[in-house]
Amino acid sequence: MKEYKFTINGTQYSVTINSVEGKNADVTVNGVQYAVELENAPAAAPAPAPVKKEAAPAPTAAAPAAAPAAAGGPATKVTSPLPGVIIEVSVKEGQAVKSGQKVAVIEAMKMENEISATKDGTVTAIHVSKGDSVLEGADIVSIA
Repeated sequence: MKEYKFTINGTQYSVTINSVEGKNADVTVNGVQYAVELENAPAAAPAPAPVKKEAAPAPTAAAPAAAPAAAGGPATKVTSPLPGVIIEVSVKEGQAVKSGQKVAVIEAMKMENEISATKDGTVTAIHVSKGDSVLEGADIVSIA
């Protein structure tokens, strides 16, 4: 376990690197735990420079593998428009959804933001759970 202190744009961050496995690292930033994905996996050292860059408060979630798309065509992934914490997952796998229907709610910068389906279809996979930290562009659900 390595500990670092960073100052980014005048704000101090205490970063602890708890573990690194392949391209995934478990870090704690100012007492909040995050799972981060590294751009370059470490060779032997558990905390190379790429971890430091990723250790800034940019939460992400490890996503489970997507379920295969239904026979109706390829699945479309609904992604997070900004980094934040999932506070509600409003759909279940196998549920029919309409374009614009709420599929999840994310809290970012102390505001709640609804994530909506981008097309009509059936939810084939849910990639997040309540409480997960996600980055911008992270997969939320897949719809086929």
